[in-house]
Amino acid sequence: MPPSQLKQLKASLRDSGVLGPQKSKKQKRQNAKTGANGQNRAQRDAALKAIRDRFNPFEIRTTSRPKFDVTTRDGGSNSNVGRPGVTRSLGEQKRRQTLLHEMDRKNKVGGILDRRFGEDDPTMTPEERAAERFARASQKKLRKESMFNLEEEDDEEFQLTHMGESLSFGGDDFQEGELDAAEDMSDSEMPRKRKRIINDDGEMEDVDSEDDEELPERKKSKNEVMKELIAKSKFHKLERQKAKEDDDDLREELDKGLPDLFDMLRTIKPPPNPEPAKDDLASMNPERAALLEGKSEVDTEKEYDQRLKQLTFDKRSAPTDRTKTEEEKAEEEVKRLKALEEARIRRMRGEDLSEEEPEAAEEEDEADPWDEESLPDDAKEFGFEHSTSHTTSRPDGVEDEDDFIIEDDLVETRSDVSLSFDESEEEDESAKESEEEDEEEDELINDLAIPGDNSGDGSNAPNGAKDAQGLAYTYPCPGSHDEFLEVIKDVPIGDLPTVIQRIRALHHPRLHSDNKAKLGRFARILIQHVAYMVEQPEHPPFAIVENTLRHIHSLAKSHAESVSLEFRAQLREIATERPLNLRPRDLIILTGVAAIFPTSDHFHAIATPAHLCLARYLGQGPVNSLMDLTTGTYAASLCLQYQTASKRYLPEFINYVLNALYILSPEEPRKDVGYFPLRLPTEPLRLKPSKSIPHRQLRFWDISPEKSNQHTAHEELKLSLISTLASLVASASDVWASKSAFTEVFEPAQKVLQQVMRSCGTKVPPKARDTIQIALDKLDSHLGQARRSRRPLLLHHHRPLAIKAAIPKFEDTFNPDKHYDPNRDRAELNRLKAEYKREHKGAMRELRKDANFMAREQLREKKERDAEYERKYKRLVAEVQNEEGREANAYEREKRLRQGKR
Repeated sequence: MPPSQLKQLKASLRDSGVLGPQKSKKQKRQNAKTGANGQNRAQRDAALKAIRDRFNPFEIRTTSRPKFDVTTRDGGSNSNVGRPGVTRSLGEQKRRQTLLHEMDRKNKVGGILDRRFGEDDPTMTPEERAAERFARASQKKLRKESMFNLEEEDDEEFQLTHMGESLSFGGDDFQEGELDAAEDMSDSEMPRKRKRIINDDGEMEDVDSEDDEELPERKKSKNEVMKELIAKSKFHKLERQKAKEDDDDLREELDKGLPDLFDMLRTIKPPPNPEPAKDDLASMNPERAALLEGKSEVDTEKEYDQRLKQLTFDKRSAPTDRTKTEEEKAEEEVKRLKALEEARIRRMRGEDLSEEEPEAAEEEDEADPWDEESLPDDAKEFGFEHSTSHTTSRPDGVEDEDDFIIEDDLVETRSDVSLSFDESEEEDESAKESEEEDEEEDELINDLAIPGDNSGDGSNAPNGAKDAQGLAYTYPCPGSHDEFLEVIKDVPIGDLPTVIQRIRALHHPRLHSDNKAKLGRFARILIQHVAYMVEQPEHPPFAIVENTLRHIHSLAKSHAESVSLEFRAQLREIATERPLNLRPRDLIILTGVAAIFPTSDHFHAIATPAHLCLARYLGQGPVNSLMDLTTGTYAASLCLQYQTASKRYLPEFINYVLNALYILSPEEPRKDVGYFPLRLPTEPLRLKPSKSIPHRQLRFWDISPEKSNQHTAHEELKLSLISTLASLVASASDVWASKSAFTEVFEPAQKVLQQVMRSCGTKVPPKARDTIQIALDKLDSHLGQARRSRRPLLLHHHRPLAIKAAIPKFEDTFNPDKHYDPNRDRAELNRLKAEYKREHKGAMRELRKDANFMAREQLREKKERDAEYERKYKRLVAEVQNEEGREANAYEREKRLRQGKR
């Protein structure tokens, strides 16, 4: 049997030297001099701690025990030693300081503040408080403070008010002088006062009181005053109505001359005189007309023989369009492209076009295909990410919005419908002209025939029919944006392009004469809807916005005037309401301008105001927050996209980009970096570099206010802005590399980028550092070329190209417990998932501990209440029993006394 715990403790104390023979006084003095007592005390404490740990093994717990020594580094030194007892006691103590305090205060703190006199004054006795309160209440009763007592004459202190304003009769209809005009009138101008008296017969009669000055003037009653006020109010109202009617008559008269004024502004010539009506016989059958004119049948046959003889001598017509060879087609295409390019260059320079060149310009606009370069390719060039894929709403085999496929239920095929055309030459020519006018819209119907008597409302489709996606086959053409919202209120956002396609197909101009005007209004509605979509809290996919812009681009070919008017209205709204506060809808409108209209023209009704809008915002817009900088960066990318073809220099662009880089730079430059105007924000927006900041490309929806205020998200946005601005500087250097002032323009940009690169150093992710370095290298290259172009010609000095070395990448600090995922996004996602799981587990553990602590405290309080109740109950029972015993004894004594017993 092992020895007892007491014997084991004594043996451990003896073995460790804690217990032993006592030291002599001489040895104690020596230890005190040499300082051995402190060392012995430390050894003694360490030995006692080791003995406690050995005798209480449940107080120590080793975590993260190694499974296999082969796969664990440092021989298992990573294992941690924990003390659950100490941790539990510390947690209990902390909960008593915080959670228990909250439990005690729960439902025990009222919201009533006692404002009685002397309530919080500890120096006053209750009698003094009561006396002072009684005195104050008596003083209030003695004062005349009744503000609703209308019988009081003294109204200097209080005045009846309504919403804090005096009940005066001054207003728009009455001036102060109108009611008091009688006071300023002379005696002769004053109306004669009359007085009512009772004569001898007992009847009332009016008597002039002009001479009787001794009688006091009668005060007007309230009824008379109110009648006078009502009469004046009606008089002024009638005057206003008359003035309004006069204005309406003048406005109608002016509106009658507006059409002539608009025609003069558009330089439209007045219509020529109408041609005289043709004779009815000219449009009639020649044989019937001859009979009506009275010609004989012999004369008619003679005329027929003459015309037949003339036809035999006529020369046979040669084919007008012969089949051309491939070389001839290529040569004509080259000539056409050269003519279009010359016309574009002339329009870019602002030169006047000849009569043939406007037609070439129109051909260029119509032949301009929509490709990925129509919208600013921010994902590749400017750092903005938006989808350019066309797989969301376009069927297979369809290349353009004009070329979409129509379901069989929408329009009947040629097997079901046969168009009846007259064989006369006039109808053939009219049909040919209509085909030429709708050349762009013919692509809508492909190999399907549109019934000539169709009204364009989709009557051929079955009522209520829906496709596999749950969409209706027929939709009405809306006349306003509100009607369009009503049409698509139940349509998913991903199916919006399909609805637009079906509306355009069902209201093709060849179906009805009114459809062209309807589609013109529909084009304006689509522009309004694009601006409306991006303002919604739930951001739509950018592919849907881009697809809608493609439809607007397609409709602009056949309804150019409607599209232009709507874009001008949107630009006018931006210029008048928010010139320095661009919203997402404004940026989308400016993006549509870049995609639809030629921004290289020197003077253009749409592109020129868009240029001015962007330049005004870049030159004067706010830079006080990250949202402002993001909006400005997108505007700068649009500005650069506008100048890709014309290559005109905009100083506002380079000034804004350099100022934004200066604001976002981690460190403020110690010396001047260039001559450009500085606009600093109210609060510093400088980047705090760190390798833990994830690098991403800037997205379009970053211009909207951020819902989260996390520090990491802000730093991530700042790093993306710096990378995007550096890319914009590099792109701008490519666009303006041929300018003679390139050196003076981009030397400040080089200094700013060098400062940003120097302040970031190796503290930012490698991808962002590489973007800035690429921009710097491109600037150095262009600046070197610009400087060499100003010097005498020199021979080229090619540096030798090094052989590319393919060295495998090794991790010097490899750790098997660490995950090396090449996909950074997936690795970051897994790290966040693990961190969330760990935090969630810890939070649940703490909540369970809090719940157990609250249960224990509630149980303790309940036990204390029960014990107090038991003590009180026993005390009351004892008092009652004592009282009963005392009364019983008194009763017995009284009984014995009455019985005569002592």
